[in-house]
Amino acid sequence: MATLDDIAQELGISKGTVSKALNGAKDVSKKMQQAVLEKAVELGYSRLNRSNAAPRLAVFILNMEYTKPEDFGYDIIVGFRQAAEPAGFQVEIVPLTLQLQQEIRYDEYMMRENYCGGLFLGLSLLDPWITEFETCRTPTVLYDNHVSGNPNVTSIGVDIMESIALAIKHLRSLGHTKIGYLSSALEAYVYQQRYLSFQRVMTNLGLPADDSVMGNAFHVNVCLSQHLPRLLKNGCTAILCSHDILAHSALFYCNELGLRVPEDISILGYDDIPICRYTNPPLSTIRQNRPALGKSAFYALSCQLNGVPLSTHLLHAELVLRASCGPAPKTPRTISLPEPVGK
Repeated sequence: MATLDDIAQELGISKGTVSKALNGAKDVSKKMQQAVLEKAVELGYSRLNRSNAAPRLAVFILNMEYTKPEDFGYDIIVGFRQAAEPAGFQVEIVPLTLQLQQEIRYDEYMMRENYCGGLFLGLSLLDPWITEFETCRTPTVLYDNHVSGNPNVTSIGVDIMESIALAIKHLRSLGHTKIGYLSSALEAYVYQQRYLSFQRVMTNLGLPADDSVMGNAFHVNVCLSQHLPRLLKNGCTAILCSHDILAHSALFYCNELGLRVPEDISILGYDDIPICRYTNPPLSTIRQNRPALGKSAFYALSCQLNGVPLSTHLLHAELVLRASCGPAPKTPRTISLPEPVGK
């Protein structure tokens, strides 16, 4: 493992200057601090176990609410802390911004802030740091994202293929043979995987899985005004949605059209956020154990910190059945549907 002396020798400066630069001392220029950070990352220097202070872990979060108990990210962070803090780690929450990602490289930021590992929640495939995870040296865990080929990066989540299969097989057992799928835009890795898993499971079960039963869009209102009417017109008697907010919106839209849920159409979501218990009717969904996801994230990071290059860590999901899911109608109800927007 590289030392302060190694960095000093490479740059031709004193060990004291290196130490002050890494700690952000004001009497070291920004240019020198940057040079030291870059060289420390290049040489593989790590601050872990180099002081008596508790090692620090960062939870980076964006595009996800986390401050209140009903927020999706709240339980993940609680589970992470429940595992990390008794093990002697200090956990800090870092709201991630595009500006931060553009200002500094990931490894250099982690070195500067003295974090020995990071967990990422809510990252999209368009975020600048995504490409850095292909070569980063910092132990890193990605929730619902995947980067292959780097032993320093671990992916965690639920088994998406298994969870989608649970939902579709249950719908098929209720007599549904024309099942539709609505998704948010596929710029997020997790939505890509749920979309592909739906296609694969439907194909494996001998059920239709072409464009006539699938649709995705960036805005929920586009899914509702354009794709949902098309799926209903094509005879879908059940709709699986990529997340619960979309499923709740689809349920409301169907009620507005005069369709009874679940007598005329069954609707399922994904994630089991708190609102699912209070929709009309209560929403069937696929539940992720969020506290367990947080604990598994720390387990994955601890493996990385102990030299175990864990690639992927998946949990089982649970199918939660409520009143929005029922037997397929024997005679599909004929209703007047609005023309899809843009047609």
